[in-house]
Amino acid sequence: MLVGSYRRNLDDKMRLAIPKPLRDALGFPEKTDLFLTPGTDGSLAIYTAERLTELGAALAQKSPAAQETRAFMRLFYAQAQPAEIDNQGRLRIPTELGKLANLEGEVVLLGVRDHMEIWSSHAWEEFLGRTQPMYDQLAERAFGEARNE
Repeated sequence: MLVGSYRRNLDDKMRLAIPKPLRDALGFPEKTDLFLTPGTDGSLAIYTAERLTELGAALAQKSPAAQETRAFMRLFYAQAQPAEIDNQGRLRIPTELGKLANLEGEVVLLGVRDHMEIWSSHAWEEFLGRTQPMYDQLAERAFGEARNE
């Protein structure tokens, strides 16, 4: 399980050091193949190949005639890129995806159960400021939905 939040600085080659707890949870060094995709709320998402395949299977269940589904799949898959963790535990962020999420300097790397997210520090602080005060309400809704209430 991927958990935690980690502040990191991108180097001049847009490389991000993945913390050891997250590398271990991913199965590094045996598993190094990942996919970097547009995320939500201005972030980028990092998926294992297995998890990306599961997401694709879930999307395949949606109607291909639905305009929103087609638009999302185009945006998501056209911008997704393979990524690899190097021997020093770093992942290089492609320039286009870095621009999409306004990444430069300090970033925040999150473990979010089955994937990781990369946020600009500024965007993460704004997100926390908006949502942390609603934590209890969000928990009630999330757990209520999980129980199909």
